[in-house]
Amino acid sequence: MADDDLDDDMEDDDEFEEEGGGSGGSKKKMLLLAIPLVLILGGAAGAYFTCLLDPLMGSEETVEGEENAGPELGPDGEPLQVAFTDLPEILVNLNTTGRKSSFLKIRVSLELANSLDVPQVEAVQDRVVDAFQVYLRELRVEDLKGSAGMYRLREELLARVNDAVAPVKVNDVLFKEMLVQ
Repeated sequence: MADDDLDDDMEDDDEFEEEGGGSGGSKKKMLLLAIPLVLILGGAAGAYFTCLLDPLMGSEETVEGEENAGPELGPDGEPLQVAFTDLPEILVNLNTTGRKSSFLKIRVSLELANSLDVPQVEAVQDRVVDAFQVYLRELRVEDLKGSAGMYRLREELLARVNDAVAPVKVNDVLFKEMLVQ
């Protein structure tokens, strides 16, 4: 009985090839060529529209309002150097639900785009420390665990310091010391 089913399947395959004539094989070849071609063209178009091909094509056009990426120049025509300024040590009580208190001791340094901005940042340093303390007091110990916690903390502090010192631009918040106890 199994042999009869096998014979019927073979006859069906023969009928399919006879109905299609000789064009069944050529249609398969066309599909085997067309599908990869469409995928390659689609990938190239996607790369072009997302500007991934710009470095390869050598198009280094600037957007309107954007200056060349050269170094900023000071009043004397010399290029400005990146500058760092330290904030005072901050010690805060972390938000806990139990009886045990947890503390965070942190020392950070701010990376500024140029050395001319240091006096402006030092003038509003108290505002920066206040913004940091308000945020840090709401953190839990779990928020600071792992590299993801450190990354989120860095991003939040960077956003807060840029709000506090605007229009000066702070490039990065660097952790000099961080102790959770």
